[in-house]
Amino acid sequence: MDRLEAMSVIIAVTETGSISAASRRLRSPVATVSRKVAELESRLKAQLFQRTSRRMTLTDAGRSYIEACKRIIEQVDDAEREVSGEYRIPKGDLGVTSPWGLGHTHLLPLAVEFLKAYPEICLRLMLTDRIVNTVEEGIDIAIRVGVLPDSGMIATRVGSIRIVVCASPSYLEAHGHPKQLSDLTRHDCITIDDHATPSTWKFVRGNRATIAPIRSRLCVNTSEAAVLAAIEGAGLTRVMSYKMDAAKHAGKLAIVLEKFEPVPLPVHIIYAPRKPVPLKLRAFLNWITPRLKVRLALT
Repeated sequence: MDRLEAMSVIIAVTETGSISAASRRLRSPVATVSRKVAELESRLKAQLFQRTSRRMTLTDAGRSYIEACKRIIEQVDDAEREVSGEYRIPKGDLGVTSPWGLGHTHLLPLAVEFLKAYPEICLRLMLTDRIVNTVEEGIDIAIRVGVLPDSGMIATRVGSIRIVVCASPSYLEAHGHPKQLSDLTRHDCITIDDHATPSTWKFVRGNRATIAPIRSRLCVNTSEAAVLAAIEGAGLTRVMSYKMDAAKHAGKLAIVLEKFEPVPLPVHIIYAPRKPVPLKLRAFLNWITPRLKVRLALT
């Protein structure tokens, strides 16, 4: 039995919570992962996991063993990185995830410039609006929008994002500026939904929520389409500020009803603590953090 491989397998099962999730992370068949766990338990003459229909949790023996395994694997990984030069120069692969729109608007242009400055680093960008399991999917750095849950991750705030109502200057000139939420029923609104046409927008200030009736004249399934329709004068739309930021600075869209905006959503860069920090990770953090702060300050 390859002991290091077996240790890697049980670490994956522990961190993902199941044989099937570990098999996806390791890119190995479920039967192979299950067999390696069983072989290791047989060799150790100890049960490492309590098995349920949904999740595998460590036994007391398993908790003791897994901590030793993690230390050994980390030492081996560090030795390999040292030999490959990862701690001497910024080099190697780096996985980064962010929300789709934020990634396309801000992260991608900065990532391209970063690659020019660091030719020994290769980036894998995962731009998606789902919350990515960074451990299971091999992600080193995540950009999150919204209040963060408690975790052991290191977080650096890089800005905030407003949720704004906007329209083109031509539309506002023709139909007037809404002053109160009750004015929305007299305006054409562009809404966003995959399944139905919304009839209200929810506004929250502090602990107070207000449901404002609207008249949806056009419903689309992406905020990017809503922004384009607003630029063309189809009406008012409500989106995250970074999605209409370029159009605002170009004079194609203007923000209205600012006093009713909810509290801006924080934006953080998060990553797992590691000692020592690989130079590729440090280089990316040092590059992206100040530049994202500048970009998000303009929204």
